[in-house]
Amino acid sequence: MQYTLADILPSVTASFGSDAPDPLGLTPNRDVVLLLIDGLGAELLARHRDLAPTLAAHRTTTLTAGFPATTATSLTSLALGAPCATHGIIGYSFAVPAATDGMRRLFNSLRWRFDSATGDDARETYPPESAQPHPSRLQDLAARGVEVHYVVPEYQVRSGLTRASFRAAGILHPATTLDEVRAGILAVARHPGTGSRFAYAYFPDLDSTGHLHGPESPEALAVLRDIDAFAAELLGELPGTCTLLVTGDHGMIHADHAVDLDASEALHHDVALIAGEARVRHVYLERTAARADALATWREQLSGHAQVVTREQALDEHWFGPTPPTPVITDRIGDLLAVAEGRTVLVRPEHEPLESAMTGHHGARTPDEQLVPLIVSR
Repeated sequence: MQYTLADILPSVTASFGSDAPDPLGLTPNRDVVLLLIDGLGAELLARHRDLAPTLAAHRTTTLTAGFPATTATSLTSLALGAPCATHGIIGYSFAVPAATDGMRRLFNSLRWRFDSATGDDARETYPPESAQPHPSRLQDLAARGVEVHYVVPEYQVRSGLTRASFRAAGILHPATTLDEVRAGILAVARHPGTGSRFAYAYFPDLDSTGHLHGPESPEALAVLRDIDAFAAELLGELPGTCTLLVTGDHGMIHADHAVDLDASEALHHDVALIAGEARVRHVYLERTAARADALATWREQLSGHAQVVTREQALDEHWFGPTPPTPVITDRIGDLLAVAEGRTVLVRPEHEPLESAMTGHHGARTPDEQLVPLIVSR
């Protein structure tokens, strides 16, 4: 059976004595720390065991990130213990009803902004707790008396995505560097009491370096080597009362062919919005009657570069998870979806100049993007 990121926290809560399903069978311990290395793919780790021997030696299984393999979706699936068909954060960006006229507006879920990654702050007009109303597994832990901690960059505790996904209040240990992450984790784990603690820790640099230079560039591999050295040191310092779990939210591919969606007039006929990211696009049509023609056009234009399907096909094939989404979540999914194949990216340099200039990308269904390791200290 292939486990997913959504299986981790149900197993953590079960290890603390709840009656939640325990798919991963974690050994109970006083404290648990879950460290998310953004961009840590299982295929990358397997190809570079020599650079990351500690991580490779402690890998216990391989998980799937879930579709789409992108940070906002993966972190919410992780925190809720459920796929995006349930929680509704269905991609890097997607369409939501505008507050005034009810027309669709592009929403960036990673930055929690309208129109683009640098657009208007949406936290007031599109409250995170309403956009994603389900409780998180961290809230379950807090309700059981487990003390919740965060070892993350300080800005994240106030971000819309954190409010939507993790939801539980906790003690912050601000951390942006590996040294700060190490200090924060040890501060959580080294305590004399008998009460249990859970910490979520996060480190972004492997992902950001991979986006800029490519996932297997010398720069990204140097970050991987540093992470492994950090893990080796941390494992030697953690008390036996703390279990460390390490995973990633997605892997990454190095793009070698770009299709410029902005340059094709045909791809914009009857199209109201194009959302998602360069490996997975949501296409929203101006009118339902145009779907057959738009589907034929997109398939013809992207032949050999992307799989193009209707929303109905994606739902019938359970791309977003096994449980049918609510009508609100269904409406967030594009009328058409275009999923890049091979190492192709579907870029929008006029509308997304920063994202389109990236070398490394993720989101689609290849093993390099979908598979992430689960590393366990005990």
